[in-house]
Amino acid sequence: MAKKAPALTGVSYVMPVLNEVEHIEAAVDSLTAQDYEGPFEIVLALGPSIDGTNAIIDEMARLDSRIRHIPNELGSTPGGLNAAIRASTHPIIVRVDAHSVLPTNYTRIAVETLERTGADNVGGIMKAEGRTPFERAVAHAYGSPEGLGGTQHHTGGKEGPAETAYLGVFQRDRLTEVGLFDEDIKRGQDWELNRRLRATGGTVWFTPKLQVVYRPRSSLRKLIRQFVATGIWRGELARRFGTANSLRYFVPPIAVLGIVAGLLLGIIGSATSATWLSLAYIAPATYTLFVIVASSITAAKEGLRSGVWYLVVLPCIHFGWGTGFILGFLTLTKNITAQTGR
Repeated sequence: MAKKAPALTGVSYVMPVLNEVEHIEAAVDSLTAQDYEGPFEIVLALGPSIDGTNAIIDEMARLDSRIRHIPNELGSTPGGLNAAIRASTHPIIVRVDAHSVLPTNYTRIAVETLERTGADNVGGIMKAEGRTPFERAVAHAYGSPEGLGGTQHHTGGKEGPAETAYLGVFQRDRLTEVGLFDEDIKRGQDWELNRRLRATGGTVWFTPKLQVVYRPRSSLRKLIRQFVATGIWRGELARRFGTANSLRYFVPPIAVLGIVAGLLLGIIGSATSATWLSLAYIAPATYTLFVIVASSITAAKEGLRSGVWYLVVLPCIHFGWGTGFILGFLTLTKNITAQTGR
């Protein structure tokens, strides 16, 4: 008589949701379509959305008992994640973003990798894909060296231990052991959690076999808001943890300071006939040329309209992130982090 195959480990998908009417159905549908044959549940932590998101989720939960929703009383990303984790039941936690679309093999590969490596957290590649010329320009910036630096979880690389991981598939017991996500950190909470996992002897594992489609922000206003907030919290984390942060995080703020200083000194030089100060224009001029060249390359790959958008998108990302970092590092954001925290 053939032996019965061991039961597959149950997984809990957890997702904080706020004003995601454009993306929520695709994100949840990608979870119910997974080819992983083990038991699963989907726990959505709902903030006070005003765009009809919660009504869509109500209907999805009515039609599928595996989908549950709970209130996110804090309203923040880490607060929602922790609430969903506490309300979930299975040994493996799969963090999901409302802007993400998981491929059908995502959970199966992630669970196999967790069991094979003994890691505490497994993550892969955030594959940004845009649908409009603007979104394609933003998506290109996510995966390019001149945009977000061409890091491992944007472009891929060799499988193995990593500093952090995109989204994350976690062993529940280790999440509980280190205290879940820090609810005082509104962005960058994944990096900080992975720091604690590694500091307590755990392993964060990257595998390029995991690729998640990510939908970029759909407007310039939303993009700027996103990167200013991200920069603020990265600056805060850099101030708190110092050299534990990768040096690449300091490149945008240094570049912003250099470009602004060059522009101001150049103006002073032109106004006072101090020719030597006018040499400071080299910094902003070099950056402008850099953006033009990068946009030309983007136009060849993504189309002319996306290339034109890149002329705006790239500086907005650099200056939004860099300026936010400086403000966060200098702790000048106490009154605005509540507004930009998500």
